[in-house]
Amino acid sequence: MFDPLVTLSYLAANTSKIALGTCVIDMLFHNPVVLARRFATLDLLSEGRIISGLGIGWSKDEYQASNVQFKERGKRADEFLQALKMIWTDDIVEFKGKFYNIPPSKIGPKPIQKPHPPLYIGGFSPNTYSRIVNYDTAGWLGLITGPLESLDNSITNLKNIAKKANKNPNNFNVILLVYPNIIDSSNKSSKGPRFPLTGTIEQALEDMQKIKQMGVEHIIFGYNFIPSGKDPDRIVELTKELTRPLR
Repeated sequence: MFDPLVTLSYLAANTSKIALGTCVIDMLFHNPVVLARRFATLDLLSEGRIISGLGIGWSKDEYQASNVQFKERGKRADEFLQALKMIWTDDIVEFKGKFYNIPPSKIGPKPIQKPHPPLYIGGFSPNTYSRIVNYDTAGWLGLITGPLESLDNSITNLKNIAKKANKNPNNFNVILLVYPNIIDSSNKSSKGPRFPLTGTIEQALEDMQKIKQMGVEHIIFGYNFIPSGKDPDRIVELTKELTRPLR
């Protein structure tokens, strides 16, 4: 895969309106100072269009290749988020933790968006939702892994955790990554349960209306794991068909 921030820098130079986001960068494979500066630089170059989507990953092999301990990755992520937000917002940054230490430093540039670019966290465990709420991020970057009822339960869990923390649940938005696998209606098959966003255009649109009713703010269409992802023209055509009724 291409490096996401290098790719988004290219897109920033060739666009003027679209938002530019990561979905997701495994933050623990990076240094928080360096990653914060890369996001801030891109926010400046794009005139405030960056969205930072971060996760902690799941592959032990990737942790080993990055020379990062897989153990206590959740606690490491908590420190990373604290340091990241300080680097983006504080004139003098100082952080002392178990995993990261920053001596009193001036770190720039600062991002255009204030207090910092929207920060979304990807993941599926209860700890992910707690981390989103505890560190007042913009919200959850989710993925459909089963029936839409599972997605609804995840969103409900996030809102409930926010309520228990005495925070407004509406402050935490949901961005959803989906892989629409569309078939022609003449090839429609009724065998077995249908995975969300698969089948005909009509079925996919019905799924998206249900997702919208759950309170999902934004949908990202991913095509890199489905047959149509090899055809750029088909990707554009499908995206137009899927989004036109929602505008």
